[in-house]
Amino acid sequence: MSLKNFELPVFSAHERREFNLDSVTKRYLHSLSQQQFDGEIDDSYSGRLVAATDNSVYQQMPQAVLYPRTVAALQQALRLAQSGDYRSVTFSPRGGGTGTNGQSLTQGVVIDLSRHFQQIIAVNAGEQWVHCQAGVVKDALNDAVRPHGLFFSPDLSTSNRATIGGMINTDASGQGSLVYGKTSDHLLELTAVLYNGELLHARPIPRREAERLAQGESLTAAIYRQVLATCVGCREAIVAKFPPLNRFLTGYDLKHCYDPDADTIDLSRLLAGSEGTLAFVCEAKLNLTKIPAHKVLVNVKYDDFFAALRHAPALVKAQATSVETIDSHVLELARQDIIWHQVAEQLQDVPERPMKGINMVEFTALDSQELEQKVDRLCDTLDHVINADPQSGVIGYQICSDAASISTIYAMRKKSVGLLGATKGRRKPIAFAEDTAVPPEHLAAFIAEFRALLDEHGLHYGMFGHVDAGVLHVRPALDMTEPDDERLLRIISDQVAALTAKYGGLMWGEHGKGYRSEYAPQFFGEQLYAELQKIKAVFDPDNRLNPGKICTPWQSQVQLVSVDAIKRGYFDRQIPLHVRTSYQSAMDCNGNGLCFNYERDSAMCPSYKVSGDRRQSPKGRATLLREWLRLSQVHGVPVETLPKQSAQRWLQQSPNAVSDDFNHEVKAAMDTCLACKACASQCPVKVDVPRFRSRFLAWYHQRYRRPVKDYLVKHIEWLAPYLAKLPRLSNGLSHNPVSQWFISRGIGYHDAPRLSVPAVHQRWQRHQWPHLSVEQLQQLTPEQRQSMVVIVQDPFTSFYDAEVVEAFGIVAKRLGYEPVLLRYLGNGKGLHVKGFLGEFKATATRVAQELNQLAQLGLPLVGLDASTTFCLQDEYRDYVDGPLDYQVQLSQEWLVKVLPERAARMALRIPAQPLQLFTHCTEQTQRPAAAQTWQDIFAYWKIPVQLEQTGCCGMAGTYGHEQEHQTQSRQLYAMSWKNKVEREAISLVTGFSCRSQVARLSSEQRALHPLQWLAENRT
Repeated sequence: MSLKNFELPVFSAHERREFNLDSVTKRYLHSLSQQQFDGEIDDSYSGRLVAATDNSVYQQMPQAVLYPRTVAALQQALRLAQSGDYRSVTFSPRGGGTGTNGQSLTQGVVIDLSRHFQQIIAVNAGEQWVHCQAGVVKDALNDAVRPHGLFFSPDLSTSNRATIGGMINTDASGQGSLVYGKTSDHLLELTAVLYNGELLHARPIPRREAERLAQGESLTAAIYRQVLATCVGCREAIVAKFPPLNRFLTGYDLKHCYDPDADTIDLSRLLAGSEGTLAFVCEAKLNLTKIPAHKVLVNVKYDDFFAALRHAPALVKAQATSVETIDSHVLELARQDIIWHQVAEQLQDVPERPMKGINMVEFTALDSQELEQKVDRLCDTLDHVINADPQSGVIGYQICSDAASISTIYAMRKKSVGLLGATKGRRKPIAFAEDTAVPPEHLAAFIAEFRALLDEHGLHYGMFGHVDAGVLHVRPALDMTEPDDERLLRIISDQVAALTAKYGGLMWGEHGKGYRSEYAPQFFGEQLYAELQKIKAVFDPDNRLNPGKICTPWQSQVQLVSVDAIKRGYFDRQIPLHVRTSYQSAMDCNGNGLCFNYERDSAMCPSYKVSGDRRQSPKGRATLLREWLRLSQVHGVPVETLPKQSAQRWLQQSPNAVSDDFNHEVKAAMDTCLACKACASQCPVKVDVPRFRSRFLAWYHQRYRRPVKDYLVKHIEWLAPYLAKLPRLSNGLSHNPVSQWFISRGIGYHDAPRLSVPAVHQRWQRHQWPHLSVEQLQQLTPEQRQSMVVIVQDPFTSFYDAEVVEAFGIVAKRLGYEPVLLRYLGNGKGLHVKGFLGEFKATATRVAQELNQLAQLGLPLVGLDASTTFCLQDEYRDYVDGPLDYQVQLSQEWLVKVLPERAARMALRIPAQPLQLFTHCTEQTQRPAAAQTWQDIFAYWKIPVQLEQTGCCGMAGTYGHEQEHQTQSRQLYAMSWKNKVEREAISLVTGFSCRSQVARLSSEQRALHPLQWLAENRT
């Protein structure tokens, strides 16, 4: 890969190893390609970089990433690696990339099964099992089997992006494990590929059959011979060593591989938790559980977190399905997040007694009477404790019995992992000793010592977890860019390993070993660790499958990986602190991967949803940008200042001039961003891609020529008011066949909207409503301004959907207000999106000055388009030197304030068809109550409105008009919007982009802004 345009193409030896593939791997990949490998081979720097991290602190650059489409393709890749000098190539499987200990990180070749292995092969509702591929996301699997009244019960906080293969490889579990067990408890059969390409079918078989299979010469026969020798021959030592913990996780489950009661051997128990060190799991047959018909959640509140821990065993004895806990630190982070508005009603504060911890006690049952009895007994006990024992720390409780409330509470609990990353300051809570497991009866004492240990080092931390199983997630806050804190990670890891041993537990109760594998020998002891090594040796004699994890092959000299391995912080510290601070939202990405959320109706990152390419996600883009900042520093290229606009744009280098320049790889990832801003609020640590994307584009286009279409976006705000003076003529000039051909072929834009006819100023004149400038408004008396409401125009609604502006005027007038159309000031949203930051700063400064003056008059200011209205506060804050003293409300925010006294002035007829509301994705994420506000507005006239949960419509400003995005834009619309819009209902759509998308892709349907319906449906 060339960095020619960094101007200093000089690398250290360490950098050469990162940038260049080794010669053997390069030849291997070439041979695989020549064999027509059925899948993708990605040896690009950006593709390797996004596979170099997971949800841990570690970073390991792989040689390449393979994305096989079929089991045969995976076998082909491994068989080829058996020939010649390719035997030095190593492999590691990767699923959702949510591991907290670097389980899937490797210096070799990553084989990622998450992209193509997504098929649910069969569901047998009668026998309660499902057969699926390893890349199926856990929540997607449950969506598929839910209609049968079944679910795959092992739960985990990353269930909306964790894959079944990843769950198997880490033997994942989570909430409710006392009842539902771990992933391994639900395995009926696994299909796996061994290191030589041979298929292995792992399921429980009689020991006699295993002994028969062990007689052959195949790799499978050798495996059975060793498994019998270890799991049967060493049974007494295994039982004596393994502690009786619900969450006991060995990696190679020697204890349960042999079942003496049934006299069976089950190789799937070895593969579960093996972290890809034994084989590649491709398919799984899993047993399913009936969905409980009844569920109740009791949220018990405490004034002290230790009180919550001490009280947990009593809650478990209440026959609860699960008991989850959250400390005050995590609760406070949740209060500051978008999630809190959904859960505040279920977690109300207790007057005069601050809530510093909660236990969430869940009861489930098939029989309602049984459940009610359990809940009643617990509530009676809690009432007694609250009244009779003030020192208990129990200060109250709330019961949630409706599914929606329970779901939102658990959404908050699941988000706790990511929320910890939002802690203020350079030290961030990180995962490295966060899944300790001890007997539940020892948990309070264990945590007391754990906290004392962390307090001794002066560290802050958050705690949450599964107190019913003795597992608590503890994340100390460290700054991995500081060498002293990196050394402290080692010290604490050693201390925690010793502490868990003291209390009869272990330090990997849920999230696997990964880079903590170095502690395995001391935990297992010499005899049993040697047995693990023998099993590794028979499955993987040359140590080529995820080498260094869990154990090394018997009698090999290879070392285990260590917690001292290279971390992201090593690379980040090469970026100067002031640059890191300047790009803080990218630097804050902690790898939690919530942006990989598979749910089609989630607003989070539409570009990743439609592409499946992790580079095209907030995490991927943040990763690429961090590396771009690092390389820029290494090569002396300034990036933190706002670039000056080049006077010779047409003389700039074409982007294709250096095709292997890393700048282009970063640009390609940024180009697919829809700038929807979902990441800025949905991401727990608020990774704001549009914010740093615009800065990168500004820098990039100082060196590389811009496409013509960018200049169309740049100038349209300035041109639109002039074109709108003669809208029919302008439409005729721009929408005739010749112009359309030129715009499509020459510029690269499709389906550009038409200017409104009549134009907005013509509509305003027709009603004789005031159309005033800021200066004219200032000249009015307070009495004249008393009943006015001012519309702050945006460049989309005003010029291309003027009917909506007029509709607001009609509604305001009926409510007794004088609607005032503020003279068009501009906005600059398009300038920011395309990286014209010099021009954006000038526009933002001018508009902000005007709005600041207007704000002094005390007039209500209303914006009709969410993305441009939010821009006036959000993006402006970064570029305006001075205060933003104004507040521009969305139309519904203004309406809901004035309607209590004025709703009776308007009479509306009941619609013949049901109303369904779709909100703009930016509106969903930055104003989560926006949809509910519209529902409240319509309720004044007793008109029901169904709120629709959707992802992005696929338009997002200019994205859906651009030539290169046509396929993805249509796919996004079909993914979440199409079927809902085309129901027999009236679609109310708040976003201008969204209404444009509906108009072009569902031509039989008309999408109305809610204001239009209100204006048109007067009785």
